[in-house]
Amino acid sequence: MNVALLAANALVLLTFIAHTFWGDKEYKILEPVDGSTDHREKWTMGRGAFHIVSADFLLAFIGLTLINFTEYVKEKSLLLTLLALYFFAYGLAFLLTLIISKKFKNSFFRLGQWLLLFTIAGLIYWGIE
Repeated sequence: MNVALLAANALVLLTFIAHTFWGDKEYKILEPVDGSTDHREKWTMGRGAFHIVSADFLLAFIGLTLINFTEYVKEKSLLLTLLALYFFAYGLAFLLTLIISKKFKNSFFRLGQWLLLFTIAGLIYWGIE
């Protein structure tokens, strides 16, 4: 068993659960209360995009689970390289968003998802055999 890949697998599962349930609960705070269809449409579109990321985490969890616990995947190193790059790109996108957005106190630590995503990418990369 590869400890780095098992740790990445567990982190991705926890991230999926937190993102899907607690993240959605937080996102609902932003739900428009006025009757504006335009605001409702934009909020719903944002919520849909938010949960596309939930689906990404679920699929990554499934892929890592197949790699860790089965012999189903033949090209493990290729898939792991792609997953490492994928999570690195997610982390980079989040970090760049923080850089170009208006600053608030401790923004890089209060919104530390970029660090989680870089950690997952690193664990996957170090787990490639």
